[in-house]
Amino acid sequence: MSVLLPQPARVRAAVECRRVTRRFAGQAVLDGLDLDIAPGEFVALLGSSGSGKTTLLRALAGLEPIDAGQLQVPTAMAAVFQEPRLMPWKRVWRNVALGVRGAQVRERALAALAEVGLGHRLGAWPATLSGGEAQRVALARALVRAPQLLLLDEPFAALDALTRIRMHQLIIRLWRVHTPAVLLVTHDVDEALLLADRVLVLANGSIAEQLPIRLPRPRQASTPGFQQLRTRLLQLLGVETEAEAAVNVPPPLNRSASR
Repeated sequence: MSVLLPQPARVRAAVECRRVTRRFAGQAVLDGLDLDIAPGEFVALLGSSGSGKTTLLRALAGLEPIDAGQLQVPTAMAAVFQEPRLMPWKRVWRNVALGVRGAQVRERALAALAEVGLGHRLGAWPATLSGGEAQRVALARALVRAPQLLLLDEPFAALDALTRIRMHQLIIRLWRVHTPAVLLVTHDVDEALLLADRVLVLANGSIAEQLPIRLPRPRQASTPGFQQLRTRLLQLLGVETEAEAAVNVPPPLNRSASR
C-alpha cells in the first residue's frame, strides 16, 4: 500500500516577475524579464548604464508602469534612493515618520533612528546633516515601515569611501536583524560582492547571468574566491581585467630589425 506523504509548503517568493516588459519610445528597456527573489534574500543587480536597472526597481516600487507581464511584490516595502530626498522644512524624526500610520509614530521613528546611530539627531534639520547622516535618515525612514522588501537604488554612490564602508556594515547588520528581501541596484562590482547573496547581470532587457555568492561574511577583497568572482562579473559587463589587458598588450617594436 502506498502512503502519500505531506509535501512541504512552497515558500512564496518576495518578488515574482513574469515576462515583464517596459518600453520607451517603442524600445524595450525590460523585455520579457523573469525574476524571483526569496524572502530574506539579498540580491544585487548590475548592468551597464541604460540597461534598465532603475526602471526595474521603480516598477517593483510601483513608481513605473509596465507594458506587459506580471509582477508580485509585498504590500510592505520601502525604497532608498541615491539622493536622501528629505523634506528640508521637517526635522529629522518627522522625515522618518513621514506617511507612517498607526500608534506611537514618534516612538517608532525614534527607535529607527537609534538603529542607524542617529538617536541624538532626531530634532536636527536636514541641512545640518552630513551626506552619510542624511542617507542613514533615509534608511531609518525605510525601516520604520517594517518592509518585507527593501529596494536600494545606488544609495551609497555619492558617499566617500570610508562612509561607504560604514554604510555597508550598517546595511548588513540591519538586514540580519529585520530580514527583508533586498534588491540593490549598483554599478559597483565590489559592492555587489561584499553585500549580496546573489548577483544578477541585466542586459538586453533581461537577466543575462546570475551568480550565487557563497563567500563567508564579513567579506573583504582578500576573501578567498572574491577576486575570481570579481573577474567573472567584470567579463560579463564587458570590462577588460588587468590580466586580460596584460595579455592583449602588443609586443614592443623591434627597431633593430627595421633598420
